[in-house]
Amino acid sequence: MTQQTLSSDADDSPASALRALGATSALLFAARRESDILRIAAEAVRSVGGCDALGCYRVVDGGYLLDRQPHPAPPGVEAQLRAQNGAGSIRLPGRRWGWALPLRDRCQTVGAIVVGADHEPPQVEMVLLTVLAQLAGAALANIAPRERVRADATEPTAIDGDLSAIVLRLERRNRVYEALADAAAHGSGEQGIADALAQLTGFPVAIEDPFGNLRAWAGPGEPDPYPKGPPQQREQLLHRLATHTAPLRVRDRVVVLVRPRAEILGTLALIDPAHQALDEQLFALTYGSTVLATELAHQRELAEIELRLRRELVDDLLSGTDSDSAFARAEAMGYDLHGEHYVVVVHGDDNAMAEAVGRAATALDLPFIQGRHAGMVVLVTDRRPEPEALHHAICEHLETAPVTIGISGCCTRPADLPRAFDDARRAINIRLRSPMPDGATAFDELGFYRLVDAARAEGQVEQFMREWLGTLLDYDRDHRADLVYTLSRYLECGGNYDDSAAALHIHRSTLRYRLGRIRELTGFDLRDVDTRFNLQAATRAWRFLSLVALPT
Repeated sequence: MTQQTLSSDADDSPASALRALGATSALLFAARRESDILRIAAEAVRSVGGCDALGCYRVVDGGYLLDRQPHPAPPGVEAQLRAQNGAGSIRLPGRRWGWALPLRDRCQTVGAIVVGADHEPPQVEMVLLTVLAQLAGAALANIAPRERVRADATEPTAIDGDLSAIVLRLERRNRVYEALADAAAHGSGEQGIADALAQLTGFPVAIEDPFGNLRAWAGPGEPDPYPKGPPQQREQLLHRLATHTAPLRVRDRVVVLVRPRAEILGTLALIDPAHQALDEQLFALTYGSTVLATELAHQRELAEIELRLRRELVDDLLSGTDSDSAFARAEAMGYDLHGEHYVVVVHGDDNAMAEAVGRAATALDLPFIQGRHAGMVVLVTDRRPEPEALHHAICEHLETAPVTIGISGCCTRPADLPRAFDDARRAINIRLRSPMPDGATAFDELGFYRLVDAARAEGQVEQFMREWLGTLLDYDRDHRADLVYTLSRYLECGGNYDDSAAALHIHRSTLRYRLGRIRELTGFDLRDVDTRFNLQAATRAWRFLSLVALPT
């Protein structure tokens, strides 16, 4: 079991707005006058974007002319529209946020809808408002040809032919709107949008993330493995797409950018090696990128909500919270907090580290909730991860080192999680003080060093170490000698002369001389069991505090 998608009442909002867009598109393209199109678009703003339409403007002789409406235009808006070509942020009296949605015919701006609200709408609603403006602009663009045909054509057959072509074009585009809106509204996600676009165009469809990884494929011929270009080449492509206002042909594909606002969420492409895509397919591709941007922006908002709720739950669990609340909140996120649990902490809390930890836990099939606490990434999981496997899995998703991990012992109640967190932090602190901070340490495997770490906090370790090693430490400092290290290695080898001399890379006679010198300076009898025990404890504490590693 891995992290599950959080259910939320917000799930229905984009779907409802997309259905409203589908109904609005039919009304827009059925309208016969520009004023009707602008009125329909203005009335749809509230249901689609959750803000108010404050004015619809048409471009007349280079200026912005307010269409008929019951309320007077806010002062200064026309000048702002002229200055920024009908698009972008607008200063509105009495409103904390204002925005101009451009109405465009291909690359030409033919009007604008000015909207306002007390606060900036979320990204999903901004995408939907952008779609609405695109629909209104396309409907306005289709009014002019029909009026020209009625005014200029002299032969009834020519009129009928031109009008039939316009109607057919409108019907095809309306099918595109309805098919893609239905795919998004029915909750089939990006795969549903790709499937709908492939059916509309007759071409295979690929959806890629910003890095070139495949997110969804529809149609025949899916490559296996999927090709992914070098990062520099991908960056160049995204830059070209960002400066290109229409679909861009790239070798065997026609590609558009998926970008709800400033942030790039990926690319959408038709696979067209024979260069057969026509205007209608390219129109479907362009509109598909807008609907896909809505879907991906919605997914991101849900993910951000879920991440925030998970972080808040982890913070409360590690700080201490009542069990009933913890069980209920965890269950709402699809995580079972009953039974045994472990706390895993990873040093560092930047976004790259947090993402790497989450991917590693998923790859190891660990059920978990993740957060950040006290400058570390934290996992709460119901299964104790194998330290080396977890360290390796995290390193696979990171370019930086070291990765330092602490793992707590087992706890059986939410009330025990603060203690488990403290244990995991002690494990990570001991690891950070070791000669090899790159790695994972489990608290229940620390043994003697748990006592050293606990006593160090009270200042007792240094006192004990000085009591047993003070004379040797002073001698080593004054004479640049290694008697403490020699003693440590000798004790770790169980008092075996041959093993100790080999580990120290010295002759037996040299070892014998050094041990004799140690006896002279300290007066200790190294054959006494209690003395050897205390000296070994003192030398291990010395290594721990001094970051000295014994050779293996």
